[in-house]
Amino acid sequence: MAAASGSREERWTLAGATALVTGGSKGIGHAIVEELAGFGARVHTCARNAAELEECRRRWAENGLVVTVSVCDVSMRTDREMLMDTVKKVFDGKLDILVNNAGQLLLKAAAECAAEEYSHVMATNLESSFHLSQLSYPLLLNASLAGGGSVVNISSIASYVGVPGLVLYCISKGGMNQLTRSLAVEWAQDKIRVNCVAPGLVTTDILKQVEPETIEQEISRGPMARSGEPKEVASVVSFLCMPAASYITGQDIRIDGGRTIS
Repeated sequence: MAAASGSREERWTLAGATALVTGGSKGIGHAIVEELAGFGARVHTCARNAAELEECRRRWAENGLVVTVSVCDVSMRTDREMLMDTVKKVFDGKLDILVNNAGQLLLKAAAECAAEEYSHVMATNLESSFHLSQLSYPLLLNASLAGGGSVVNISSIASYVGVPGLVLYCISKGGMNQLTRSLAVEWAQDKIRVNCVAPGLVTTDILKQVEPETIEQEISRGPMARSGEPKEVASVVSFLCMPAASYITGQDIRIDGGRTIS
């Protein structure tokens, strides 16, 4: 009740919060970092490319955003453990927000997918989300935000519809949805909320892997007839992390311009 009964200013802020966002150097992750930091959170983010990370950190600092960075390949268990050791030190053993954003898109016919490719996509998209949630759990128990800790998983509408050539991605994101529901039920007693957002077609560098004709076809299937922008996903993520969303858990919110209802 405390989170719901606070003032408007207290409910719609992340001032003083601590957040970890994986894959924050570009695309949706980059927008999430800026959105959370813009609402007052101290953010730590990671990516595989050290040079890109440092350039992002420099620009964020110039804009007055409090963001720290470290290199991490989330597909590697040892990297994930080192990342959480860093986060624990940076935030003095507490964490308010975990955003599992980093992921991999593999375009390949199902019959041609190799065992190694299956393992890598699952490790990057699904296993990393579960493991980082596990590692974050004791830190989230110490969350200082009204309403408790918050985990947000970045899924995809590919978890609801079949997409030719994206079978491994679809499987991994479908698993993420169920991970979200299961953790939400199990961790509710610990005042940790777990939700996921499922973007549709969003304008990011990842679309460079997709043929322009395929993109246009996908856009034409949505009632709003356009692709989304990273900040349109980031705004929903930031809301789910706020005290204003303290009674929302176990939900998967589709940000797709109506694509999956048309």
